[in-house]
Amino acid sequence: MRRSQYRRESSKSKWFTGRRRIIAAVATLVAFGGIVTVTQVSDASTKRSTQRALAACNNLQAPKSAKLSTKTKKGTYTTNGGKVTQHADDGAGDVPTTAQMRARCRQWVMQNAGNNSGGGKGNGGNNGGAASPAPSTSNGTNAGEGGNTGGNTGGGNTGGNNNGGNNNGGNNNGGNNGGGAATPPPGAGLGILANSCENSQLDAHDGFQNGNRCVSTEFGEVGAQENNPSLLITEAPTEVAPNTPFTLKVSTRNLIRDRFLAAGQGGYYVESSILQGGIVRGHFHTACRMLASTNEAPDPAPVPAFFVATEDRQGGRAPDTVTIQVAGLPAEGDAQCASWAGDGSHRIPMMQRANQTPAFDAVRIRVGGGGNQDQGDENQGDQGQGDQNQGDQGQGDQNQGGDQNQGGDQNQGGQQGGNNNDQNQNDQNQNN
Repeated sequence: MRRSQYRRESSKSKWFTGRRRIIAAVATLVAFGGIVTVTQVSDASTKRSTQRALAACNNLQAPKSAKLSTKTKKGTYTTNGGKVTQHADDGAGDVPTTAQMRARCRQWVMQNAGNNSGGGKGNGGNNGGAASPAPSTSNGTNAGEGGNTGGNTGGGNTGGNNNGGNNNGGNNNGGNNGGGAATPPPGAGLGILANSCENSQLDAHDGFQNGNRCVSTEFGEVGAQENNPSLLITEAPTEVAPNTPFTLKVSTRNLIRDRFLAAGQGGYYVESSILQGGIVRGHFHTACRMLASTNEAPDPAPVPAFFVATEDRQGGRAPDTVTIQVAGLPAEGDAQCASWAGDGSHRIPMMQRANQTPAFDAVRIRVGGGGNQDQGDENQGDQGQGDQNQGDQGQGDQNQGGDQNQGGDQNQGGQQGGNNNDQNQNDQNQNN
């Protein structure tokens, strides 16, 4: 049978021909154009971000020179035969120029501005190299706010928001660096190893006294140099007997002693430093420990023989003095007693300048069997003087002709011994 010359064509044979083919081609072009557009928009956003960051670099100004110590050799130098490097005033005299700061800032921007679009982890690849990670910022903490301490701060802010939520993993690094301008952090270009716990391999610190943890609590508020805290041990014994109570007197200045978060309740390293009227709020510590040697730094691990934290709701701008009652020290030897200021969660308060002395002091106390022997020799001293008098009888006080009054003691002794006259005669001859 012969096939018909007029077969019905398949309805699908021309699906991708003619007009439909044109439509498909147009759709492909539109999709490609969309990708190009998104890429261009993204590139434009990155360029604008980079330009804003570079513009911020142009506004940087060199810092003012800090006051330097008067008796220190300037600059960086070596001692101990060139083996030990010393930095005068902690490097405070090495002040960059405005041009140096701006150049360092631009270098950081060009290395980091295009790499931070990935969000929270955008800085991960830069921490190990020369570039600095982006800063962890916050809205700040108002002075006097005490609600987020202990439980809320230790469990909420430190364990939640700071480490895995808002500050490190979320809003700040992801939002600011990914969506906004790549703002250079403090210390840009100095090769900062880290300024947050984002890339730390250690567990987050939980507010308790655990080591091998990473503390994400921000430093907080630092006062002006004239308002920074200072501390001095104003009175301490030089020698005490073992297990004998004694007192230390400690004076503090610019320290409001009204803030203390118990370390045993999760208040350790969880609260930022807080100022009130420009003065840090906190407390101070006093500890005494026995030294195994006075020729090398002691082992830091053993607990001290004595430790107290003083929070008496006193203190302030003017200096005052607190008496610390020490119950006694356990054994003979050399003891180190120290006092140092602490903020709300036990860190030594910050200072405006690097070459300021922190609020701490320490004294050495000899723990011996004789107790306050120095004072006893001065006030009583009967036995000691008696030994000297016996020695004087043998030597005759040849150098001191005026020791005839002491010779009176010899007369009393001679009446008992029966040989006084001969000794007195010999002493007078020698004295003459």
